[in-house]
Amino acid sequence: MALLPTALGIRPRLAIEIRPEGVVAARAEDAQAVVSAVAFGVLPEGVIAPQLKAGNVVDRPAAVAAVRKVLEAVALKERETTLVLPDASVRVLLLDFDQLPTKMGEALAVVRFRLKKLVPFETDDAVVSYQVMSSSKSGVNVLAVAVPREVLAEYESLVREAGFEPGAVLPSTLAACAGMVEMDAAALLVNAGDSSVTTAIVQGGMLLLHRTVDLQAEGLHEKIMAAALAAESLPLVDADHSAGEWASQEPLNGYGVVDDHHLEAQRLADEITAEVIADPAVRLEVETELQALTAVEREVTQAVSVAAAYFEDTLAMPPGVVLAAGTLGADALSRLLRDAGFGADEIRVREMFEPGMLGAGAMSTRAPHGWLAGVRGALRS
Repeated sequence: MALLPTALGIRPRLAIEIRPEGVVAARAEDAQAVVSAVAFGVLPEGVIAPQLKAGNVVDRPAAVAAVRKVLEAVALKERETTLVLPDASVRVLLLDFDQLPTKMGEALAVVRFRLKKLVPFETDDAVVSYQVMSSSKSGVNVLAVAVPREVLAEYESLVREAGFEPGAVLPSTLAACAGMVEMDAAALLVNAGDSSVTTAIVQGGMLLLHRTVDLQAEGLHEKIMAAALAAESLPLVDADHSAGEWASQEPLNGYGVVDDHHLEAQRLADEITAEVIADPAVRLEVETELQALTAVEREVTQAVSVAAAYFEDTLAMPPGVVLAAGTLGADALSRLLRDAGFGADEIRVREMFEPGMLGAGAMSTRAPHGWLAGVRGALRS
C-alpha cells in the first residue's frame, strides 16, 4: 500500500474513489490514463462519513454493494485497484527540514516524529508516507501524508469485500494533482464536495499548497437540503442504465441543489415555511439550517480566496484559471465565486477533467466530469 501519487512506478489500471456523495470507478489501458471505462453511483446520505477516527463507513452493506457494482462495471480481468480516499479522512502536510536522512526508514521516522504535534491522532498508530518535493543547501521540502490505521482499514476492507484488492491508496486531491504532471504552468485546483473543500497549487509537478477545510467538522454540512431533496437514494448508474436515469441525476451538483443554488435555496425555504412547517420552533430550526448552507458557501469561497492570495503572493501573478475537481462541479463553483465578488475576467473556472481524457465508448456522459478528476489522476503514472 502506498499513499503518495508519484514515485510509485506503474499503478493498477483500475481506480475507485469513495466519497460521501458516491463512488466512481474507471479503467485505463496504459499510463497515459485515457479513460476507457467509467461507472459511478450516488450513495444515500450518511453511508460514508469521512473523519480522522473510526466510523467512516456507517452503512457497510450499502457501501460494499456500491463499490462492487462500479468496479465490476469497468473491470476486465483486473482485481487490483488504486483506492482514492476522501480528503477529510487523511492529513496532508508540507514540511520543511534542515536536512533529512538518506535512508528511507530513518527519514520516515523523522517525518513521523515531526507529525506528532501536527495531526490530531497518534502517529505511532497511523500509516505515514512521505515524498521529497525539493532539496537544496537551504533545506528539504517534504510532502507528508498520514491516515489513522483503523480509518485506512475501513476503506480497504470495502474494496476487499467487493472482491478486489487495493494496490495503492491516494487522498482525493493528491490523486487529482497526479493528473497534472503534464502541466508546466502553475495551477490552482479546488476539490469541493459535501464533506470538505481542498485547495492545492501545483507548479511543474511541485505541490506548493494543500489546504483542506472539513465542512462537517465545522458544523456546516447542509442537512436541510439533503432531507428535503433526497428522501431516498438515487440508483447506481453504469453503462447498462438508461439515459432517462442519468437525466434524473445530472442536475444535482455537490450541494444537492438544482440549477441556481440561491434561487433553489430560497424556493425550498419558502415551500417548507408555507406548506410544511407550522410550528414556530420548527420554523426557527429550519431557518438556522438554511443559514448553515450559506456558511458552507462562505467556507468554499473563503478557501478559494485564501488560495488565490497565496498563489499571487508566491508566484507574483494571479491564478487566472481555477481547475475544478470533486462533486461540486465547475459551474456551481463559478457561480459561488461570482456571487462572492470574483469577476469573470479575474478568475475563470473550468473542469480539470477534459473530454480529451476519455476514450471513445467510455460512456462518459453518465458521469459528471468533476467526479472523474481523482480516478483519472490515480491512473496516471
